[in-house]
Amino acid sequence: MNQEQRSLLLRAASRFPAPLGVKFSYGTSGFRADASLLESTVFRVGMLAALRSIQTTSVIGLMITASHNQVSDNGVKVADPSGGMLTQSWEPFADAIANAPDPLSLLQLLEDFLNKENITLGTSPAAEVLLGRDTRPSGMSLVEAAKQGIASIMGASATDMGVVTTPQLHWMVRAKNKGIEASELNYYDQLLTSFGCMLEYSAQGNCSKNVGDKLIVDAADGVGGEKLVKLKTSLSLLTIDVRNYGGGVLNEGVGADYVQKEKVVPRNFGPEDAGIRCASLDGDADRLVYFSVLSNSNKINLVDGDKILSLFSLFLKEQLEILNRHEDASKSYQASLGVVQTAYANGASTDYLKQLGLEVVLTPTGVKYLHEKAAEYDIGIYFEANGHGTILFSDSFLAWLENRNNELSLTSKGSEQHKAALRLLAVSKLINQAAGDALSGLLLVEAILQHLGWSIHKWNALYKDLPSRQLKISFGSFFKLIL
Repeated sequence: MNQEQRSLLLRAASRFPAPLGVKFSYGTSGFRADASLLESTVFRVGMLAALRSIQTTSVIGLMITASHNQVSDNGVKVADPSGGMLTQSWEPFADAIANAPDPLSLLQLLEDFLNKENITLGTSPAAEVLLGRDTRPSGMSLVEAAKQGIASIMGASATDMGVVTTPQLHWMVRAKNKGIEASELNYYDQLLTSFGCMLEYSAQGNCSKNVGDKLIVDAADGVGGEKLVKLKTSLSLLTIDVRNYGGGVLNEGVGADYVQKEKVVPRNFGPEDAGIRCASLDGDADRLVYFSVLSNSNKINLVDGDKILSLFSLFLKEQLEILNRHEDASKSYQASLGVVQTAYANGASTDYLKQLGLEVVLTPTGVKYLHEKAAEYDIGIYFEANGHGTILFSDSFLAWLENRNNELSLTSKGSEQHKAALRLLAVSKLINQAAGDALSGLLLVEAILQHLGWSIHKWNALYKDLPSRQLKISFGSFFKLIL
């Protein structure tokens, strides 16, 4: 690191002193805290993101959000070149620089890390970091802190994507690094095109049968609401009533986390919605749960992430079986289909999936473990009960599927095998493979329900949940554990 770079870092860091008496730790959700404590940390994560971009010679993402936390909180996390989470090997470095007490200590940590990782500043290709934020009032000032952190690394630049959902930013990073146009409009185009393909190739006679003609969505008064309102204008085959999209307090009595844990209706829902298919997003639209309101009650029948996982697994297994039906060995592809859960999954869902003949594996709690395990399969599906999850497709399987689809379009166009291939290709584009995405997940749920001709009630009857209760327990500053 040359003297000009050292001076630039020291000057910039001196404008963002670390708060006294606060210790930060980078986890699955990145850094989260009361927004008033985060400026120095976000500045330093900006530096980290720029260095990660230099090391990987790729675009990196930096998202300002605290997801389902209260509105006074905020957070910051990094998206790696794949659009996934920051590699775990860089998490200790994130912790170290976030907790450095002063600019000189920070500079020493940076120099030590650059030497360890063999990163040379000033001679590498320019770094680029995509920035996004949710609708929290504190987001604008924190984005500015991130920009200054990125600018403190010579040759690094920030591209501000504005107010976006967390999954949108992850998608943009993945797309950009694949050489695909990566604007918000491109994101909507891909979702709408894929959703249209799914409906076009739905099973004959099932479209709209028994499904119900309206979906009501609780948008948690977060960023997902304004994006869904924009998206639904192009969804002619799906009627969506979006509620809680900006008029109330973010995540207060609304949102997927609230609905999943409390099992009651969110704000602005009531008995008049009984029996209608409903869904709930969380504050940054990376979680999705469904529910139906019980008659004359504020209680609900919850259709959580485990049931979404089961629906996706059932559908994908069916399509693979159709695709390989009557195939000779030279043309078939025995794709590995794996389902990944954690110990938080309801045991009834695990039993159901195993009864389907699917391989089910458990990982430690945390999306980084689920995503990593799912990536080992040709098709890996993971979801947590809280509604966070996605589907991953291997490059080798998608390449084979593209070729097989081309063959079928020539030899048996319109056959069930051909339709199965088209459906699987559509799923691979509709689902956000970079991260759990409530908007893409919602469209995939709706397309599969249309294909099967299922109501939310039939879907919910796949299996009966074993009794469970999840609670938040607050402890004082000090407590004793007596054995």
